[in-house]
Order: sequence, then C-alpha cells, then structure tokens
Amino acid sequence: MSRRVAIITDTEMHLGPDLALAMARREHDLVIGNPRPGLVPEIEALGARVIVHEEVAELAQSNSLAPLIDDALTQFGRLDAACIRTGTILSGELLSATMQDFDTLTRANMGSVFSVLQQLLPPMIEARSGQVVIVTSATGARPSPAAALYSSTRAGANMMVRNAAMSVAEYGVTVNALGTNFLEYPGFMNASGAGDPARRARIEAGVPLRRLGQPQEVAHFCASLLDGENRFQTGQFFSLSGGWSE
Repeated sequence: MSRRVAIITDTEMHLGPDLALAMARREHDLVIGNPRPGLVPEIEALGARVIVHEEVAELAQSNSLAPLIDDALTQFGRLDAACIRTGTILSGELLSATMQDFDTLTRANMGSVFSVLQQLLPPMIEARSGQVVIVTSATGARPSPAAALYSSTRAGANMMVRNAAMSVAEYGVTVNALGTNFLEYPGFMNASGAGDPARRARIEAGVPLRRLGQPQEVAHFCASLLDGENRFQTGQFFSLSGGWSE
C-alpha cells in the first residue's frame, strides 16, 4: 500500500512546520504551501516525499486549493488528510467596527472555510475516506468583546465545519475544527504585544495554565486527527488555549 498523503497549506508559522514534520514521522508524503526556510530538507530527511507550493492563493477563492489537490492526486495518487489554517486577525469592539471590517473578516474567516471545504470534500467523498482539520481560533468559543467581529466570524466558521462533518460522515470522512489562543508564534506575539516581558506576564496570568502554548504541542494534537489512526472523531471544535475557553 502506498504511503498516506496530506496537504498542509501553511508551513511557514503557527502549527504548520511542526505538523509537517509530525506527519512525515507518521509516514505521510506531503503537499505543502509556503514552507519556512530549511523545512523541506528536514521533511525529506524523515523519508517523506514533498511537493512544495511557494504561494497558495487566497483561500476564499473558489479554486485556491486546486493545484495542491491536483498534485496530491496525480503525483501521489491519493489524498488522505488536509490541514488548512484560515483567517485574518482584526481586533476592535463591536461599536467601533465598520462594514468594511465586517466584510473583510467574513470573507477571510468564513468565506475561506466555505471555499476549502467545497474543494476538499468531493475527492474524499469519492474515495470514501479522508480527514480534514480546519484551523480557526479559540476566540470562536467564547465572547471576546475586544475582538467582537473576529470572534463572531470564527464562531460561524466553527459551526460551518460541524455542519460539513455531519454531511459527509456517512462517507467515512471526518472534519474537525481546531482553534488556538495564547500560542507563542509571531502572529500572536505581535498582535498581543507579548514580546514585552511585562505584557507577557499579564497575558500569561489570564491563562489557566499560566503560560503560552507551543506550536509543537498543537501540531501533536492535530496530527492525531489526521494520521488515520483515529477516524471516530468528527464534527468537533477543539480549543487549544490553556483552558481559557473552557
């Protein structure tokens, strides 16, 4: 039997680089987007074949994943799993937001999920097998007044994933959402000001575990939803936020 094949659209930051390495260790060949410098040789050193897309189109476009899906199916002959990190961060309270903010976040945080699910699920339905994880945000799990539209559109995306999962479960395809908060990667650090030690201490005080999470921790969890060993978990949103959203 040929090795399993996974798509990971963003391997530049967040969980992506660590997830690519985790999936390679779990004997997957990979189609990846936007790799961080030096990642591809690390993947290949683990025995995985890898196809690289230096730029992945805006995910809300209807054909954004077509080149990656085509490569998985034509070059490797199968598509077993996919992890798609979606969205744009934009903070602000509800009464200070604009209709342009609403349109931007709706497209980035919900339109992207809608588009990628429509592209990924048909070939998996045809194969009657597949595992998808959509990365959203833990802010979609509880009110976040300082990022009102952002958290609202993330919540909508999480529900879209759950609806999709129910639609395709009978075909043996699993779909789950995973969201983070308080993760130590450049996006969060820059947006929160956590690079300042005093600011970081205040942020960590608001996390039940009293620390920031590490991308490799999230990658380990995500890999367990994608590697074919657990196909009985679907239609769920998992918050990896140190207990913040519980």
